[in-house]
Amino acid sequence: MKALLGIALRSLLNRRLTVGLTIAGLTVSVALLLGVEQARKSAREGFTQTISGTDLIVGARSGPVQLLLYSVFHIGNATNQVSWESYREIADSGPVAWTVPIALGDAHRGYRVMGTTEDLFRHYRYARTRQLEFARGQAFDGVFDAVLGVDVAERLGYEVGREIVVSHGVAARSFLDHDDKPFTVTGILQRTGTPLDRTVLVTLEGIEAIHVDWQSGRPPTPGERISADDALAMELQPEAITAFLVGLQSRIATFRLQRAINDYPDEPLTAILPGVALSELWSVIGTVERVLLAISACVVLAGLIGMVTTLLTSLSERRREMAILRAVGARPWHIFVLFMLEATTIGVAAAVLGSVLVFGGFWLGAGVIGQQTGIHLQLVAPSVSEAVILGLVIAASALAGAIPAWRAWRTSLADGLAIRL
Repeated sequence: MKALLGIALRSLLNRRLTVGLTIAGLTVSVALLLGVEQARKSAREGFTQTISGTDLIVGARSGPVQLLLYSVFHIGNATNQVSWESYREIADSGPVAWTVPIALGDAHRGYRVMGTTEDLFRHYRYARTRQLEFARGQAFDGVFDAVLGVDVAERLGYEVGREIVVSHGVAARSFLDHDDKPFTVTGILQRTGTPLDRTVLVTLEGIEAIHVDWQSGRPPTPGERISADDALAMELQPEAITAFLVGLQSRIATFRLQRAINDYPDEPLTAILPGVALSELWSVIGTVERVLLAISACVVLAGLIGMVTTLLTSLSERRREMAILRAVGARPWHIFVLFMLEATTIGVAAAVLGSVLVFGGFWLGAGVIGQQTGIHLQLVAPSVSEAVILGLVIAASALAGAIPAWRAWRTSLADGLAIRL
């Protein structure tokens, strides 16, 4: 068997161009199949680790998935707001240990601006137990202080002490800038692998101050503007927020408080459990995942068909080679095994190269994807599912190689030595 493997490898090297193209095509197919599986798992891992230790997320009446996406992942927009009175009433209720209010709706050069309080730095957890830490600077203290996510600071080249201007709305380009009330960067967070890396954090009072001279969403005329100093002298308690995170003293009270908030009499609110909402999100996109896996499997099948075609095409060119092997004592089953080894070698090479391509690509490209989309893909170590996929690809390659192997086995010695015109 070792001698046959050596002959198979030398035969493949002798036909390196066609074999190399066959391996390249099958490698791309394997990489696509593994890539879909890795993207599915890494996206789930990244989404799951974005928020930890939060018992409830409360926002205006909407679907659980929509509330989760806009409040935690900053995807989409809120249907409505939560009044400050309702927030304070729920925050002051008995089972609640802490809350983190969130105000969205503004941006800075395409990056979301989130108004919040210092409680975010004390209570927000990600990757199960990790707390927010600062790479440089410190948390905001004044009304017009700001803390930057690491991606914002790196992409825009900002450092502590830099003044920034917030724009109205969440569009990448806005012509409605709050340039009369700039914020000063006081800190830059360490990388978290969450949407906070692409977020500008400011105080709730700061969000209120930049809108204090706006009326019903209409920017002020030059004569109606209120300066930053005058705004600081005003009452800057928010009238409404977008959503808020809730941590409870005991998780036993989770469902009771959730029911009370969903039946809140003063305004329509929705309280969701982050884990349950994530499960609903996966159930929504599960069909898409299965379709992508099926398409990838079909691409692998096409690659295997191409490999079989290449081996069958080479049969007529290799009849004399097979005849010589038979003449020096090779039996028909040796010829059969030789072709099976060649096909299996092609499958193994494609599986290895496809794995390197996928995991190397994820390692190099996950950060770029996170910076561009805000969805951070976590590189997940190879698991049983990937091993099963690679094993099936190699087994399918060997099985596909049985077709040209059977044809070669049937080729007779006389047929190989005969001169065909």
